[in-house]
Amino acid sequence: MTGNMILAIVAAIIVILLFAIIKMYNGLVVLRNRVDNQGAQVEVQLKRRADLIPNLIETTKGYANYEKGTLTAVTELRSKVLQASNTNEAYQLNAKLSKEVSKIMAVSENYPKLKANTNFLRLQQELSETEDKIVKARQFYNDIVTKYNTAIMVFPRSIFAAMFGFGKKPLLEATAQERESIRIDENTFRF
Repeated sequence: MTGNMILAIVAAIIVILLFAIIKMYNGLVVLRNRVDNQGAQVEVQLKRRADLIPNLIETTKGYANYEKGTLTAVTELRSKVLQASNTNEAYQLNAKLSKEVSKIMAVSENYPKLKANTNFLRLQQELSETEDKIVKARQFYNDIVTKYNTAIMVFPRSIFAAMFGFGKKPLLEATAQERESIRIDENTFRF
């Protein structure tokens, strides 16, 4: 073999490796962007729910004499969710808000007129649909995070992922509050 032939083979190997590295890097960038995009989709649904809550409260207030603590808690949690400084904080606050909103929905059982109110029914349906969208968005987020985390952990991508600063992303898991059953007792609302 001549020196030029060996040089050509080495150059070809280097070019192939360079293209492989570029392909791995670009694939990781695409996955990271999909994770970020899906996280934003979850936040859109959380904001949608937060926007529905004031209307639900106002509609319900006309029929039920709320314990002030419940109404205040929902209002404060809604504001905190909207002002959260990061995604993780928003998800944690959202879990607390979900529990309080469930209490509002439960009160309709005690008020037949409220249960039949068109505005309340529409808001209840929109809130229920939004809750479903949040669940689906969270599931899709976890699916794409799992795919991303797997991609940065398998060899040889793990070497390049570490070199280029691709870090593991956390999954959205149910909080302790979300795992608890919602309990409505005589002290939840004043009648």
